Amino acid sequence: MPQAYQMEHETEFNHKHRETDIIRWFEDVAEDAAAVQRLTLRQILELNYGVEYLKKWLGDIKIQEILDENALESIYASLVPLSSHADLEPFTQRIADGDTTPLITQQPITNLSLSSGTTEGRQKFVPFTHHSSQTTLQIFKLAAAYRSRIYPTREGGKILEFIYSSKQCKTKGGVIAGTATTHYYASDEFKIKQQQTKSFTCSPEEVISSGDYRQSTYCHLLLGLYFSHEVEFVTSTFAYSIVQAFRSFEEMWKELCHDIREGSLSSSINITRVRKAVLGVTQPNPELASRIENVCEELERADWFSIIPRLWPNAKYVYSIMTGSMQPYLTKLRHYAGELPLVSADYGSTESWIGVNVDPKTPPEKVTFAVIPTFSYFEFIPLYRQKSNYNYQNGNVNSANDDFIEGDPVPLAQVKIGQQYEIVLTTFTGLYRYRLGDVVEVASFYKKTPKLNFICRRKLILTVNVDKNTEKDLQLVVERASQILSKARRAELIDFTSHANVTKQPGHYVIYWEIKGEINERVLDECCREMDASFVDHGYVVSRRTKSIGPLELYIVERGTFKKILEYYIRNGAALSQFKIPRCTSNEVLLKILNACTIKRFHSTAYG
Repeated sequence: MPQAYQMEHETEFNHKHRETDIIRWFEDVAEDAAAVQRLTLRQILELNYGVEYLKKWLGDIKIQEILDENALESIYASLVPLSSHADLEPFTQRIADGDTTPLITQQPITNLSLSSGTTEGRQKFVPFTHHSSQTTLQIFKLAAAYRSRIYPTREGGKILEFIYSSKQCKTKGGVIAGTATTHYYASDEFKIKQQQTKSFTCSPEEVISSGDYRQSTYCHLLLGLYFSHEVEFVTSTFAYSIVQAFRSFEEMWKELCHDIREGSLSSSINITRVRKAVLGVTQPNPELASRIENVCEELERADWFSIIPRLWPNAKYVYSIMTGSMQPYLTKLRHYAGELPLVSADYGSTESWIGVNVDPKTPPEKVTFAVIPTFSYFEFIPLYRQKSNYNYQNGNVNSANDDFIEGDPVPLAQVKIGQQYEIVLTTFTGLYRYRLGDVVEVASFYKKTPKLNFICRRKLILTVNVDKNTEKDLQLVVERASQILSKARRAELIDFTSHANVTKQPGHYVIYWEIKGEINERVLDECCREMDASFVDHGYVVSRRTKSIGPLELYIVERGTFKKILEYYIRNGAALSQFKIPRCTSNEVLLKILNACTIKRFHSTAYG
């Protein structure tokens, strides 16, 4: 047997063996999820015994002396209160300022992660330790193993990854701060992943860490095309980044083909180390350039439908986070992907990884995530939707009720199918009974660990008085109206956000749309009316009928407005790999951009 042949097949055998091992490991811990969770809690508390935050609540209780695991859970829940970021912030600020005493964890905190800031309007510090990188590598391996069962990839293939690492900085106390993705891309664990996985990213580290998302995107596309027949799948952290990349491709494909033909690199790529890295990989390929040009000329006439399988003929699927605020991009992503499967990536947050997608064939709209019981200790606050009681006084509607009634938190083993919960985390990195703010529903169980369906962020995003509308509510309303838009020839909703305008009475909702194509104003007027009539929240409906909430307004913004928003966030420290368009904003800078770019306004007549 030739040595090269033997080595190739031994490598493939070893890879399959590793995949089998990690799936077997997960199935073992999932089968005994309740006991594993109790052990995880014990490990976290023993590891961080004596830290300032825990000592405040547990005093001198010796964890190792509590032999009954059930007693440990109940003692912990009775003594340590639920917490939020506001409770954590004084400690992370002290860490950022250089305090090295064990405040929240005994593990060294050399890095602080910055959340994207797009959900709550400002970035926040979250502890990042070696454990954070280890769990990231572990979930990537586990998810890849499940995907390989359904969509096997070739040994030695490549991945077209639209990944972006932003700049790291140092706090006043010398702690490295940056996004969680940036920390991971700089870690030894990421380098191990690149070495051990059987597919490798097309782009070198210099492209990933360029710090300029435009230049990185161009180079990702160029190298992806250069290795087009070797690409096994297309991926990015968020679906938004893939859609953004292919929107850019529509504008720059001729320049990309020129660079492939000549073995050159656009003058717009002016970062020296990036130019050197890319030009060290490519060389002139006129035949490939001509093939891509021919395909692109056809695709341009077909509005770029199926661009991914046409240009990357061996790609098996598109892989990204496609739930929550990413769902509005699925229509465009499917347009680009054609018949290629969309596979939803796993469920996590800056604070902790939570669950893995064990059913890669499930459509993103129906995907669930099996909780990994070794990553953190999980509790779940039952949430019950309630019907508000309204009092009519002089045309006003009054209600003091919240959107949910909360039950007492329960451990992972006690959740029930069909029930909605808010997730509570206790992590190895120093978060204790931390309210994540995510609302999930238990869809089923994988072995004995729950499979979660992500519903929405808990925070109300649109409210004027008693009306209560979440991100999910807004998405459903926009989807209904965009169906009217899609009936117009070559009309497309690019992106959207909203604002609850209470500066004038009565307060009202303003929804901003960026659209592609020339649309009849009558159609847009109908879209505006449809959105106003589609909110089903009782508080909104009653308030509109009694005119205590004014008519909804639809503002059409000029093309490129949402790119300006992206650039604003990136200038202020966000990374494209973590960026999410805020679906509702009160940020004065964003509102200034949106209002300055508004070219048309429509007022709803849905309620007369």
